[in-house]
Amino acid sequence: MPDIINKLEIGISTFLETTPDPVTGKIMSHAERLRNGVEEIVLADQVGLDVYGIGEHHRADYAGTAPAVILAAAASVTKRIRLSSAVTVLSSDDPIRVYQAFSTLDGLSNGRAEIMAGRGSFTESFPLFGYSLDDYDELFEENLELLLAIRDSEKVTWRGGHRPAIDNLGVYPRSVQNPLPVWIASGGSPESAVRAGMLGLPIAFAIIGGMPEKFAPLLDLYKRAAARAGHNPDTLSIATHSHGFVGDTTEQAVDQFFPPMQAQMNVLGRERGWQPYDRDAFDAARSMRGALYVGDPEYVAEKIILLRTNLGINRFFLHLNVGTMPHREMLRAIELLGTKVAPIVHKELARIES
Repeated sequence: MPDIINKLEIGISTFLETTPDPVTGKIMSHAERLRNGVEEIVLADQVGLDVYGIGEHHRADYAGTAPAVILAAAASVTKRIRLSSAVTVLSSDDPIRVYQAFSTLDGLSNGRAEIMAGRGSFTESFPLFGYSLDDYDELFEENLELLLAIRDSEKVTWRGGHRPAIDNLGVYPRSVQNPLPVWIASGGSPESAVRAGMLGLPIAFAIIGGMPEKFAPLLDLYKRAAARAGHNPDTLSIATHSHGFVGDTTEQAVDQFFPPMQAQMNVLGRERGWQPYDRDAFDAARSMRGALYVGDPEYVAEKIILLRTNLGINRFFLHLNVGTMPHREMLRAIELLGTKVAPIVHKELARIES
């Protein structure tokens, strides 16, 4: 894994949405969204972005059920961008197959693969793969333990409560990177922060509401847990993931991003009992201290710089998109993030942190 401790990496995360167009009602096919996703990764690489992450979901409005496969399609046509899940739903997957998929991706990309392991924001994978939600936490803990054991040793002996035991068996192919990077993804749980710190693993926080600065106590908890376990907190990487969109002007970004975001947030809101998502909530979230990064390049850059100043993060994921948007708009946002936003951020951070 590259040394990103003193640098702010900027990248993209996505769930490869296939939600209805808020104007026409048309739904993009999964196949088209997958092909568009590969094109987006290629462009992100070309414009100098550092990482591209795809989230695993198992429902009709997302196409990314198999992130490693999609990332592998981009591996041979990209040169330097890192390729990550965002996240792998580790509780309902087999750690051996997860390692094999991403070590294969690591070989195809010559050492650019990463795993971001989490519980996921939806639960459809549990009944789909025959797991009980009653075992939600225990499955994650056991599977993470096994994944790390596989990562750290070619042959593994392991016994747990939810899968057959392994007795001195080899797991192949081995990754190019040693070790293969494994991140812990968290929506803001103190328990996740402590677990990641105790294990000495990098952590990625999903900050999709409220004020990002309020995550500072969680970062402190993470670092203190790492120190107690004998890890040097100064060598551990911290990422955040937030919704957003970049346009040539702020007005354009808002006009393009709000309708699909509102539509999808209200779908999720009806499922989870949230209040309807309106323009007031959107405008509050995209204010300077809010968690929504929508605007022209200068404004988005300013917000990222503030995030780095307040939380000291090493990596920032801009989540594109929340609801389906035209492919050309997605490509333009990626281009602006790489050619306009990132240079502003890096130049200003070099000035204020030197």
